[in-house]
Amino acid sequence: MTTPVGFHDRPIQVHAHIDSPLSRWLWLVKWLLAIPHYVVLFFLWIAFTVVTVIAFFAILFTERYPRALFDFNLGVLRWSWRVSYYAHDALGTDRYPPFSLGEEPDYPARLDIAYPQRLSRGLVLVKWWLLAIPHYMVIGFFLGGAHLGWWSGGLIVLLTVIAAVVLAFTEKYPKDLFDLIIGLNRWVLRVTAYATLMTDAYPPFRLDLGGSENATAQEPA
Repeated sequence: MTTPVGFHDRPIQVHAHIDSPLSRWLWLVKWLLAIPHYVVLFFLWIAFTVVTVIAFFAILFTERYPRALFDFNLGVLRWSWRVSYYAHDALGTDRYPPFSLGEEPDYPARLDIAYPQRLSRGLVLVKWWLLAIPHYMVIGFFLGGAHLGWWSGGLIVLLTVIAAVVLAFTEKYPKDLFDLIIGLNRWVLRVTAYATLMTDAYPPFRLDLGGSENATAQEPA
């Protein structure tokens, strides 16, 4: 019997599932439909950056990430994950993302980060640049930091386009491809949370496949 995975084991949890049925052709215009979200997120990410700088000094002097600031930044990450899941980084749902910083437990893409009661003053000085450099090199490949032959985008988008083409011709989203795409996104989100000071748990160099954290605990890749 497998013990359920909780925040004690994984402070950053990424969940997703494929909605069914999915439109065969809606993925062609989802990026266009998501433009209102991109506009709002542009300003939210400016605020996210400012909040992270404030949190840096708060952690440095008090060893605490102010809860209100933490909740705001978590909300921005949740919003961003829902939009990317819908529009370009998975295409796993046709449900339009809500304009919300909240948890939205009914949406097929979810992100949870456990609030840390204490954070290291020493780590806050180095984890966002020095310690995270190896991960930046890896996720740069996922997000578009390397050329894949004729393709100059990221691996995540490339695999998502392949999944969308398969969906268009077969009306089915390949499950194995979905699991891989979510695993890549999960890696990116873990690094993002670590580099923006929301956890001291160093991201594992591990591709955890699948839409459920409970499933990835049993079958890491």
